[in-house]
Amino acid sequence: MNLEHNQPNHIRVLVKLSGEALGGGKQGIDPSTAFSFALEVKAAAATGASVALVIGGGNIFRGIHADARIDRVAADQMGMLATMINALAVKQFLIAAGQPAEAFSALNVTGVFPIYSAQSARACLDDGKVVVFAGGTGNPYFSTDTAAVLRALEIKADVMIKATKVDGVFDKDPKIFKDAAKFVQLSYDRVLNMNLKVMDAAAIALCRDSSMPVRVINLTEPGNLIRTIQGQNVGTLITKGDES
Repeated sequence: MNLEHNQPNHIRVLVKLSGEALGGGKQGIDPSTAFSFALEVKAAAATGASVALVIGGGNIFRGIHADARIDRVAADQMGMLATMINALAVKQFLIAAGQPAEAFSALNVTGVFPIYSAQSARACLDDGKVVVFAGGTGNPYFSTDTAAVLRALEIKADVMIKATKVDGVFDKDPKIFKDAAKFVQLSYDRVLNMNLKVMDAAAIALCRDSSMPVRVINLTEPGNLIRTIQGQNVGTLITKGDES
């Protein structure tokens, strides 16, 4: 076995996962699905990489799809609380899998979460813990995609990994169109100009302005997270480079 090949290429990564991915196709949290994800993360951390997570709350509540009678600010706050439930669950599944983990919240919930600070999060990562970020940015009108980019920058991640159910970024929905073409690499500007909806525009613009590379991968494919961390050409890379 070539040990050098198995060393992490990306030393510190932030993985953004939708809340729906924890549901296993259902509302709420599916324990088997969540534990399988925890095992993938544990295996990724075993490569020597530092791994942080931001998980959405769409399996419980999506503020942007709330009833019109619910104020937008209140709806977004409900969504932030949903991410906290997911973060607590994932932390527990990681610990059950034998992976040390800590969760931080942007919202102050005394007795449940330590309040987030970049310094504390980086210290946990340096100690070999997987860190889970909850509560979004702590502010309404910002998506968990934007929160993920912000946390990636604050912990000085080498790359942000956007975990999806498809094999990267396509010019149209591959689940609907058989002739959908996959991009191997894209620039931030092309993602915005083509309105590809990989992440919301604010998140992509923040990546562009901060030169944070994004790797979009299919997390339902076992081992993809490890292969990405090892520097293999998985999924689609979004950066300032040329498109293909």
